Amino acid sequence: MLIDYLGVREINGSLIVLDDVEGASFEEVVDIRLEDGTLRQGRVVQMEGSRVVIQVFEGTRGISLDNTRTRLKGHPMELALSPELLGRVFDGAGRPIDGLGDIYPVARANINGTPINPVSRVYPKNYINTGISTIDTLMTLIRGQKLPIFSGSGMKHNELAVQIARQARISDEGEEKFCIVFAAMGAKNDVAEYFRRSFDESGVLQKVVMFLNLSNDPIIERILTPRCALTAAEYLAFEQGMHVLVIMTDMTSYAEALREFSSSKGEIPGRKGFPGYLYSDLASLYERAGMVRGKSGSVTQIPILTMPNDDVTHPVPDLTGYITEGQIVLDRTLDNSGTYPPVSILPSLSRLMKDGIGEGYTRADHSALSNQLFASYAKVMDARSLASVIGEEELSPTDKKYIEFGKLFEQHFVSQGANENRSIGESLDLGWQLLSTLPREELDRVDDKLLDQYYHPEQKEA
Repeated sequence: MLIDYLGVREINGSLIVLDDVEGASFEEVVDIRLEDGTLRQGRVVQMEGSRVVIQVFEGTRGISLDNTRTRLKGHPMELALSPELLGRVFDGAGRPIDGLGDIYPVARANINGTPINPVSRVYPKNYINTGISTIDTLMTLIRGQKLPIFSGSGMKHNELAVQIARQARISDEGEEKFCIVFAAMGAKNDVAEYFRRSFDESGVLQKVVMFLNLSNDPIIERILTPRCALTAAEYLAFEQGMHVLVIMTDMTSYAEALREFSSSKGEIPGRKGFPGYLYSDLASLYERAGMVRGKSGSVTQIPILTMPNDDVTHPVPDLTGYITEGQIVLDRTLDNSGTYPPVSILPSLSRLMKDGIGEGYTRADHSALSNQLFASYAKVMDARSLASVIGEEELSPTDKKYIEFGKLFEQHFVSQGANENRSIGESLDLGWQLLSTLPREELDRVDDKLLDQYYHPEQKEA
């Protein structure tokens, strides 16, 4: 039986409070009919006995204390699902905004998802090729992994996100089995238009599902956006058998919306004003990545977040690092020098790459090459630190070799064009070519058999 509750007890920001409500459920969707007949949606966000707090998606402007009618729908917020999702653009709450009409749903699913039974999880293996040398070679993205990008305000993370979405592919199955779910939270109008135009012009829009939440949209919609995106990804992966790469930007905007929402409910704040449950809330999103036994698809996540003041100890990157399996860190010094993508090599890692690279996946020499590049670049940073104290002229011949290697490495390996799509073989060959500028005795992470095959000291230029 449907019951309309007439009037509201109080209005506080985007929240309305009702008394004497029976049978309500947490996260339940409600319809709110205003005095002029306008219909708005909300959801139950807090319950204290028969008193419920409802967050209104479109805001509370124009809501009357006396003549507003509220109806509980009896179910949580659901997303309409269909194979027609591919190629479509939605707002943050899952409503189509591309002018192509509504989705004809084959199914509907709760946007909060259902936890994956740990016993049924399959260990992530096999890689996703992004066409970007630093990522593919040194911090390889594995199917079913969650690998965040830590960036800073004003850096080129949006361009990197678009390049990954445009170039990413899987190696062992047809392209029809691979797709992208792209979620933008708190994006400015020009950034949202850049995302949409970039996908359209590059011809990949037909394999992309876009969810765009703009900076002037309600904060409640920003909280819904990643949940809608992941629900679509789970449907495509586990019902349609596709390998789905979910790119979510910017998770800091999401966390700040969560902080504002928490404050409006009067909850006790934690670090920097964020709610104490920020960790578990982020985990409820990130842990929706993975593969399930008996299902052929996979959900892989690349959440992108901007670190306020480039502070990696800020609550959002700090907690994200605890939940995810590695990180890709962007460096402001490289960005200011014009290097793109400005990936900082040493603090970046992928904890699952060891099981998804090598013979049968990428190439037999991949692991050894990756270890040697990390070790050599670490010595580059040591040599640069020493040069800043005693001057480059006073360095030993070996340290000077490392200084030269560092310049070549950043110019030719780290830096690549925004439209340059390198295969894994090209990236690995380029790494060996750069290592060949160093003395053979310095390559102590590689066995002699590989050195005999790939070390060519006559190649002094990359």
